[in-house]
Amino acid sequence: MITRAETRYIRITPRKFRQIIPLVKGKNPEDAIAILMGMKKKASMLAIDLISAAIANAKRIQGLDIGTLYISRMVANCGPSLKRFRAGSMGRASMIKKRTSHIIVELDEMPSKPADEHKEAVKKESKVKKEVSPKENVKEVKEKITKKKPAAAKK
Repeated sequence: MITRAETRYIRITPRKFRQIIPLVKGKNPEDAIAILMGMKKKASMLAIDLISAAIANAKRIQGLDIGTLYISRMVANCGPSLKRFRAGSMGRASMIKKRTSHIIVELDEMPSKPADEHKEAVKKESKVKKEVSPKENVKEVKEKITKKKPAAAKK
């Protein structure tokens, strides 16, 4: 079952927030928080709060094991930009955009393999192809070299 947390109108650019998404996507939420604690970015602190909110939402669902959750989706979309003006040269005004973000985190349960699928996976791993040893490869190469083309008839 998917649990979700969303924050909107956060005063950080989506481009800066997207830098931390590959670090935590697909990981356990507790591990993701531990990774983000070691970073010196504003986005990491915002992501910690959001992941904590998603965990709190998951705890409300009965029959859901928190230990089996992972971050299945994390998205930073653009929000509205605040437009401000700054004095430019020769009496002009240049526009500054202060961007905002809408951030979504989804937690999902890890898919568990049934016992039959696990047994089949173990059988496939045990049937590893027999690799040719390097000595046999050397023998084949020597045989190819020793087989010379028939000499052309002299005129």
